Amino acid sequence: MIKINENYLKLQASYLFSDIAKRVTAYQKDNPTKEVIKLGIGDVTRALPDACIEAFRKGVAEMAEDATFRGYGPEQGYAFLREKIAAEDFQKRGADISPDEIFVSDGAKCDTGNIQEIFSNDITIAIPDPVYPVYLDTNVMAGRTGLFSDGRYEDIVYLDSTKENGFVPELPETPVDLIYLCFPNNPTGSTITKDQLKTWVDYARKEKALILFDAAYEAFIRDEHLPKSIYEIEGAREVAIEFRSYSKTAGFTGTRCAYTVVPKTCMAWDTKGNAHLIHALWNRRHSTKFNGVSYPVQKAAEAIYNEEGKKQVKGLTDYYLKNAQLIRKEIADMGYELTGGENSPYIWIDGKTDSWAFFDLLLKEAGVVCTPGAGFGKCGQGYIRISAFNSYENVKRAMERIRKALK
Repeated sequence: MIKINENYLKLQASYLFSDIAKRVTAYQKDNPTKEVIKLGIGDVTRALPDACIEAFRKGVAEMAEDATFRGYGPEQGYAFLREKIAAEDFQKRGADISPDEIFVSDGAKCDTGNIQEIFSNDITIAIPDPVYPVYLDTNVMAGRTGLFSDGRYEDIVYLDSTKENGFVPELPETPVDLIYLCFPNNPTGSTITKDQLKTWVDYARKEKALILFDAAYEAFIRDEHLPKSIYEIEGAREVAIEFRSYSKTAGFTGTRCAYTVVPKTCMAWDTKGNAHLIHALWNRRHSTKFNGVSYPVQKAAEAIYNEEGKKQVKGLTDYYLKNAQLIRKEIADMGYELTGGENSPYIWIDGKTDSWAFFDLLLKEAGVVCTPGAGFGKCGQGYIRISAFNSYENVKRAMERIRKALK
């Protein structure tokens, strides 16, 4: 008799964004003539940069000729892309990362979800609240949590991110082994300073813990005093893995390309106290379960680093940040407290009421889709997240509708 992994039964009934999609579909079915403006899920709306399209086409053309055709590429990514990543994203900012410490993949969501496979099931995990659901749900699936009760899972150390601490969690009061951090943060849009990040790195070194640092939104940082990578902090190579994505950086949500950095100085231990290179473990997992990102897509990603590509990518992120600035101004003028939207494409708003109730109000009265904060954790209750990923014209119309609905 085939049996299921019963840890899946601990999961809540629906993945947050699936639940949102169902509510929106139901509304559109009942109101077929009403236009809905979606500022909920973090999906980009603008075309790929011209530099990427040109490189993509050249890559496809190479695949059309026997002499230049490529079959399976290296699972870790082609050297031409890994070398650009190391030089442009890290070494130029003083971070000591080499090309062979980079693993190209089809998405940061996949990597942040899969990385937990290489660690023991009896480790103690610290997860921020509110949080991107993938971090938590994949550990539930793996059996590292107890049951769900009163809005939280047993056996997880929750790191409250609140208005009082600027949505940057404080160190846990008890020792933990694995720590998830995301900055610029999804969903709150908050950022972390170098000094604050150093506190976490120092803690991890002291406790022999590991930080999983999600930097998917680093391209939106405009304040040069803020760290774009955890490896800008001394000692981070020993205790941190970083995840990056081209999805929001360059519009690759439908193209799929990202990468994970696993330094060769990062260690984990077995039950006998013997140290092992996490790099080697992840390489083994990656090579076994992944066959690499397609050659044309990696050529498109490489184009992000040429001079035209850099300008075009900045133009894309500037466009969404302009949207975010408009949202911030309009929401603040309506009297709501908020964070994010300055070095992040997300605006986190205190809705002054139940998150799902506010979601339904904006959907039904304004025809605007947001994301209820309660879906990101207990500390998200009462908040909503608005995404800047849409056209400026749509964002402007959405703000006009919201203002009218909230009068």
